[in-house]
Amino acid sequence: MATTGAPGTPDASGAPDAPAGAPAAASAPAERLPLRERKKLRTRQALIDTALELFTERGFDGATLDELCDAVEVSKRTFFRNFASKEDVAMAPTQDLWAAFLDDLETREPGAPREPGEPGGETVLEMLQASVFAALERMTDEGWTRRVRLSRRLAAETPSMDAHGLHFCDRTARSAAETLRRRLRVEDPRDDLRLRLALDFLVAACHYAMDTWVSLPGGPGRNALAAELGTAFAAIPGALTLKATPATSTH
Repeated sequence: MATTGAPGTPDASGAPDAPAGAPAAASAPAERLPLRERKKLRTRQALIDTALELFTERGFDGATLDELCDAVEVSKRTFFRNFASKEDVAMAPTQDLWAAFLDDLETREPGAPREPGEPGGETVLEMLQASVFAALERMTDEGWTRRVRLSRRLAAETPSMDAHGLHFCDRTARSAAETLRRRLRVEDPRDDLRLRLALDFLVAACHYAMDTWVSLPGGPGRNALAAELGTAFAAIPGALTLKATPATSTH
């Protein structure tokens, strides 16, 4: 996959070990789900929206779980059927993206041509990048981009959310690595290290792209995020060969 293969959709702001809190039917359009499942998804979304509003208004530690449940009119038991903690509900928008990434990686055909009719298969890193773009295309809910921005801003000022994010990121990378080991031919013992490094490059680029996107003025949508991802992915090869040239002395 070329790094320019970002989704062109107009802004519409069974992987193993799927992250906790991910929607049970992330790949199915809500209108095709049974009524019971649609109600569950609506409750889950109401918890996310209300949590982000409360935490943004009062600070993450300024709103209790009881207050959140009261505002949505659900029991704490219902909350814990959807999320493991306050951190989990506050970071759900980006966790949903990575759940979709794992789902796509599980079913994506390895070794696809870089471009139609072009000889040679894609690299592991290009395969991972394609799955990120495919996951982003599935984030079609109208308010998703706003939720991500609120979530990322909260995480930047909340140590417990930052720690939760690091743990989630490691767990997701391990799940992705296991999928790659199972679906790709890995013969050289060094390939396992290379898989993990490819994942680390991907995650670092995604984090940079997300931070840059969140800092953009106005209400940037999915296309803007896709553009930042493409820029970050394209910079990876150059980062590996960047010369350590001493700064010019000012003396």
